[in-house]
Amino acid sequence: MSAHITATDRTEKAVPATDLPQAEPPARARRHRIRIRPVTLLTPLGSLGAAIGVWYAATYLLLSPDRRFLVPPPHQVLTVSFLDWTHLQPMLQALRLTAQVALVGLLIASALGVTAAVLMSRARWLERSLYPYAVVLQTVPILAIVPLVGLWFGFGFTSRVVVCVLIALFPMIANTLFGIQSVDRTHHDLFTLQRASRWARLRKLELPAALPSIFTGLRTSSGLSVIGAIVGDMFFKQGEPGIGTLLDVYRSRLQSEDLFAAIILASLFGVTVFAFFTLVARLAVGSWHASADRP
Repeated sequence: MSAHITATDRTEKAVPATDLPQAEPPARARRHRIRIRPVTLLTPLGSLGAAIGVWYAATYLLLSPDRRFLVPPPHQVLTVSFLDWTHLQPMLQALRLTAQVALVGLLIASALGVTAAVLMSRARWLERSLYPYAVVLQTVPILAIVPLVGLWFGFGFTSRVVVCVLIALFPMIANTLFGIQSVDRTHHDLFTLQRASRWARLRKLELPAALPSIFTGLRTSSGLSVIGAIVGDMFFKQGEPGIGTLLDVYRSRLQSEDLFAAIILASLFGVTVFAFFTLVARLAVGSWHASADRP
């Protein structure tokens, strides 16, 4: 009798398969997470329009006609520098070299930063020994170090990369170390119960949990590496000129249109690298970490 009642209860309580909530396919969920909302595009475009309006106002309202060459209007920069191939070509060539320096410096800074953070997370005495010097490296003005870099590494490509590494290194160390040290203690306890080795704990728990912080460091360091490449171009002028060299030349010759165009190109490159790492971060951790859901 009890068996009959149990079977009947199971029959009455059974729910049709069609009524059960269906799990969202992973691919569909991933597409939903990286979908770009219209407001995400409209807000920057509105800010760009406002910036162009302020630019026009500064040119025509704040400057007299004989001083407008200092801040040429946007349409003049477009006509003289971007639509004239004789002006645009050298800037694109210089931007290519600056991009190479910035990306190589960012790659080296990322590898060194993650490695240093992992080592410091393994031993507290190592963190106390090395981290203060990383802070000092961040606080010392880079312009004070650049002459020494030139004396030690020459005045070519290598010195430019070294400057990028020095500028971009600290955010990688700080963010990676923060991510590793912020892992939930209960997760560590689970790995301890399983008698996981330190290597397994690092590979399967700490580094995956630190990925959002690592990508935050990458986004910060990407912009700093572009700045470092431009600073290196201005000081180390042996070989092919970079965008920083052209900025110095345009400034000395009062070529304001080309100066503004070079600044815009360098800014666009920095924004592109930042956006790339933002997209990679969403693809890498967007399916499980809440920080990637932000627009």
